[in-house]
Amino acid sequence: MSTDLAVGPTGSFVDGEWVEAGEHFAVLDPSTGGVLAEVADVGPEVARAAMDAAARAQAGWAATSPRERAAVLRAVHDRLLERTESLATLMSLEMGKPLAEARGEVAYGAEFFLWFAEEAVRLHGSFGPSPSGASRIVTSRRPVGPVLAITPWNFPLAMAARKVAPALAAGCTVVLKPAELAPLTSLELAGLLAEAGLPDGVLNVVTTTRPAEVTGPLLGDPRLRKLTFTGSTAVGRQLLADAAPRVLRTSMELGGNAPFVVLEDADVERAIDGAMIAKLRNVGQACTAANRFLVHESVADAFVDGLADRMAVSVVGAATDPATDVGPVISAPALEKIAGLVDDAVAHGARVVTGGRRLDGGGFYYAPTVVADVPETARIAAEEIFGPVAAVSTFATEEEAFQRADGTEFGLAAYVYSADLDRALRFAERLETGMVGVNQGVVSDPAAPFGGMKASGLGREGGPTGIDEYLETQYVAVPRARP
Repeated sequence: MSTDLAVGPTGSFVDGEWVEAGEHFAVLDPSTGGVLAEVADVGPEVARAAMDAAARAQAGWAATSPRERAAVLRAVHDRLLERTESLATLMSLEMGKPLAEARGEVAYGAEFFLWFAEEAVRLHGSFGPSPSGASRIVTSRRPVGPVLAITPWNFPLAMAARKVAPALAAGCTVVLKPAELAPLTSLELAGLLAEAGLPDGVLNVVTTTRPAEVTGPLLGDPRLRKLTFTGSTAVGRQLLADAAPRVLRTSMELGGNAPFVVLEDADVERAIDGAMIAKLRNVGQACTAANRFLVHESVADAFVDGLADRMAVSVVGAATDPATDVGPVISAPALEKIAGLVDDAVAHGARVVTGGRRLDGGGFYYAPTVVADVPETARIAAEEIFGPVAAVSTFATEEEAFQRADGTEFGLAAYVYSADLDRALRFAERLETGMVGVNQGVVSDPAAPFGGMKASGLGREGGPTGIDEYLETQYVAVPRARP
């Protein structure tokens, strides 16, 4: 375990113990490009030990009363809020999120533990007569069993909370594999859960640079009952294929290509306010980030100029600097991808209104950018940008806007702006999209179901249905007693 209090534990967490390894990998600080910590790089043997611990703990945790499970989750919620500053600093250091946003993520992640603490005591079944009257139908819900949860780097606390909290509330044990780019927050969370009274083996965290080598044996383990994954569609498809032989229960939160539609009657200033949030939150590194700005030709100039003015004055800097609005992107390869998408758009005829360049500073910085007149042939119109770049194109009719907004294999999030609420709702209801923001640039809420349609995923996280992903329903037929 590291002695650096800002970094915290750096070993994997198995059966209530910190586990070091012979090999380690470097976690970089995106603000500087320097090494932040060296983390244990474990292999399949540690993953098997984590699965052994989760399997041993499953029966006992499932038998723990819902009220006791809820008490642990509530205690975690309280501890997270008490340690907001240290956790926010840790997230800013390991993945480049501006400090103000990191504080917001602590509050957001903590709310999942509170929400599912409240849901844990409401796992009701049903009792009633069959239509024939010959028997009684009795249903109950019980935990699906040990869970493998694979989380991304972009929201290192919230993504873990969104999977771990409902799993624990349902009575499932968990093996959590965080992304190698930002594993430190997940390890800190494991420590907080242990402090809150979670029994050994109920949550285990494995850190590795060899995800396929580590998760492959787990997916084939007959004791594993559930896989939950947040990440790219390409990796999600492979995991679904790997899970198919055992008919493993899965939930997938995959890639997005969110349209941000501004109809001709929209309040342009309000749309710009929403665009700044939908684009620059987390430096644009969010699956729900607005990816394609589709703006009616009659208001396009006002929207582009206003958005560019706002982007141009955003303060770019180190994530832990309180003055920073936009921090670095996660890595050098991410920076290269963003630059390549902008260059390709320009080569296809788009124009850079502001930004459009890498920035000096020792880390992985790209200027907040607005690219206008983006043709559909440009890569940026079809690929997730995952950076602070707004790609704007225009449309002439509402039907054209709809066809372009919906004309993608992805369907995670979308945004629609119109002064006519009925019109905006009709537009939203036509979209094959799991979440739609109407006249607002944020859709995430622990009390709402988060997830996508089409190639953007399977299942939902959060909201009243979020715990269902971790429960099985059993039906028992009871003969009706004869009088």
